[in-house]
Amino acid sequence: MLMWRLSVNSMSNGALSAKARQHWLWYAYNTKTGGVLSYTFGPRTYETCRELPVLLTPFNIGMLTTDDWGSYARELPKEKHLTGKIFTQRIERNNLTLRTRIKRLARKTICFSRSVELHEKVIGAFIEKYMFF
Repeated sequence: MLMWRLSVNSMSNGALSAKARQHWLWYAYNTKTGGVLSYTFGPRTYETCRELPVLLTPFNIGMLTTDDWGSYARELPKEKHLTGKIFTQRIERNNLTLRTRIKRLARKTICFSRSVELHEKVIGAFIEKYMFF
């Protein structure tokens, strides 16, 4: 079973604090291994929502679980898609771990990036080193 859900971490300090510049970490989380299969960054839009399923095409995914944000229902295959809080507990716990270990994801911190590109590179490097299984 694969859990796939938008991480609820908004990048919120310095240059990234303006609402217009908010970027989100989107990732696919394997519930069996606890690892990240794929990830992408971007605003919370339909275009960004479409990126992650494209990155997941090489995997044979049986089920996708998300919260009930409208884009998921439109972009994901209905026969593989489940919604609800009960299905997203593990990934929410993983989000808390990410916020604890990567201070750039915490809402109020002095550890922040001045550019979106640097922010994405630092978070991506952490995920690639510690979370790919």
